[in-house]
Parts: sequence; C-alpha cells; structure tokens
Amino acid sequence: MWLELPAFYHRLRPFAAAFAHGVPMLMYHKLGPRPPQVRLKGLYLSARLFERQLNELSAAGFVGVAPSSALVAGSGRRIVLSFDDGYQNLLRYGLPLLERYRFSAIVYLVAARLGGHNDWDIAEGEAPETLMDAAQVREWLAAGQRIGSHGLTHARLTRLTPAAAREEMMASRKRLEDLFGVEVADFCYPYGDWDRAVADGVIAAGYRTACTTGFGLNTPATDPFAMKRIMARYRSWSPWALRRRQRFPVEDRVCTALQPPLE
Repeated sequence: MWLELPAFYHRLRPFAAAFAHGVPMLMYHKLGPRPPQVRLKGLYLSARLFERQLNELSAAGFVGVAPSSALVAGSGRRIVLSFDDGYQNLLRYGLPLLERYRFSAIVYLVAARLGGHNDWDIAEGEAPETLMDAAQVREWLAAGQRIGSHGLTHARLTRLTPAAAREEMMASRKRLEDLFGVEVADFCYPYGDWDRAVADGVIAAGYRTACTTGFGLNTPATDPFAMKRIMARYRSWSPWALRRRQRFPVEDRVCTALQPPLE
C-alpha cells in the first residue's frame, strides 16, 4: 500500500503516523529573515517556524540523533535534523533554539568555503549568504552539535572526473578533521547529485553514511549511502505546492493507523 504525504515538512501532524515506521531526516538550509532579491525562497525558514517545529517534535517525544543512528533498530522516536552548507544564520537563529529544545543536529560544511559565501548559488543569480568560519564551527561543536562534509566546493560530483570527485570527498574530510579534531563520518551529496560510482567513492573515502535529497524515511534496510530526507520549508499556498505529494510505501497492516487527514 502507498500513502500520500505532503512533499515538504511544515508541521508534524500530516507526518506523525508515517514517522512511526521509519526515522525521518529533515533537510534545512537557511534560517532567519529572507533578504530581498532571493531567487530560491524555499531555502529560507523563519526562526519562528523553526521554533514551532522543534516545539512540536519535542512535545511528541522525538530525540535528535546522528545519521548512523537512523539506520539501526531501536525504540523511541528519533529524528535527524540536517543543515546543508553551514550558513552563519544557522548559528545565530538555529543554535539557541536547538539548545532550548535539547535537540542535536548535523551541519554539512563546504570545507574549502568556510568563512566565505555561497559562490555556487551566486553564480546562478542567487543572493549571497555568509558561511560559518572556523571559529563559529568550533562554537557549534562546543555546543554538542555535529558536522559532516558537503564536499570541498559544493560541486556536482557526477559531472567531475573520477579524480576530481575523489578529491572533493577525501580532501574535504581530511581538511575538516584536521581543522576541528573530530571524526567526520557523514557526507551529503551537493545538489543531491550522485550515482553508484559517486557513492562508491564516498565509501572509499572512509565515510559511514551519505544523504541524498530523495524523499522518504530511513530504516535498517536503507542503504547507508543513499539516506532519504524530507525538505522542511514554510507552507506555500501556490496551486503547485498544494497539489504536490510524495508517495510513501507502508505495509497493509499499518494503514489502519494512518487516520489523521493530510494537510
């Protein structure tokens, strides 16, 4: 049987029953006020909405875990909160709320762009945003949060030569581990762009997990190098967004539990 879910995570209620049958990994990018001239508006989430999401999840008993913990059987309600790119607004608006609601999260850093800007987006006409520098990453780590690699330069890995793709994976891990003195075991494919050869390169580079932009939940049967995520964003009332749904497979015996109406 298949269940239709909203394509984006806005609030818990439409997802609550489905989340009982796998570990969700929510995908965030930028928090706080959205500046003018932004092209990709859906990558911004207000601090107010982020707090409401954390409040709902906390009240429902969810606990933030590392990506690898989403792939093992266990009791309790687990969730992975993931942030791509490592923007300074995560530290300013996100970290205080994560601490208030006692959630851990992981940020996937672009290792050669620390303290710089989102050059990969600016080249496509996007507004610039500042990335965390090394001191700010240390502040994030000191608060008990996690880091992973988003490559060296946020390149589309399937478009690179094998040697260049290996450099993105291996050199980014080494740079982050040398700089911050922590193990970097988790990778995030920039743009969600990957294939089996790229995944094999991630494995060879020594990572233990890698996440995609593919929609779904994670279970012990999930490929550790093809972890699924659900994008968190503000509610849109556009006809396109309202019509968009994702199909999620569930066992027949589960369907009786999926009673809350979808929103």
